[in-house]
Amino acid sequence: MSQTFYIHPDNPQNRLLEQVVKILNDGGVIAFPTDSGYSLGCLLDNKNGVERICKIRQLDKYHNFTLMCRDLSELSSYAMVDNITFRLLKNNTPGKYVFILPASKEVPRRLMNDKRKTIGLRIPDNKIDLALLDLLGQPLMTTTLILPNEEQAQSDPDEIEDKIGHLLDAVVHGGYIGQQPTTVIDLTNDYPDIIRQGSGDIKPFES
Repeated sequence: MSQTFYIHPDNPQNRLLEQVVKILNDGGVIAFPTDSGYSLGCLLDNKNGVERICKIRQLDKYHNFTLMCRDLSELSSYAMVDNITFRLLKNNTPGKYVFILPASKEVPRRLMNDKRKTIGLRIPDNKIDLALLDLLGQPLMTTTLILPNEEQAQSDPDEIEDKIGHLLDAVVHGGYIGQQPTTVIDLTNDYPDIIRQGSGDIKPFES
């Protein structure tokens, strides 16, 4: 059974997040809030954790995970970003966007799109996430917490605990979060290609 950590959404308690960091460093899998609903996460090199997440969500090996980074400097370590793309990212982060970019050699092959060698990356606009990533000192491998046979992401941490708490190591309780899916944008071509419309569209996508 998972541990539940009640984290204030505006003033995250570092002493509690440090316990979550220890769980992640020990190979744990967590459910946690983002600015677009709850997600599942583990460390990038946690192969067993990724397999556990795939089992929880009943995903196949071709699922595209998202690497959640704390800032553009960290993101640039895991993706190949030219000057034009960097300016575009700078104008649109942090926020409810996932960017598809060519993966760098820092990303394990098993986690990138097998055919295109790409990876999804995001910089959240969520104080809990940013505090957690800062303490962690590295990105989180994440996927939206959508349970099998359901279409919407989980938004209630109490329900998450009831439904899959026994499959997790920790639930970061950051309160109820409404449905706010990310906008997914492919930046591997000559122009930004919106793969999925989402709540990120509420602000201008400026280059």
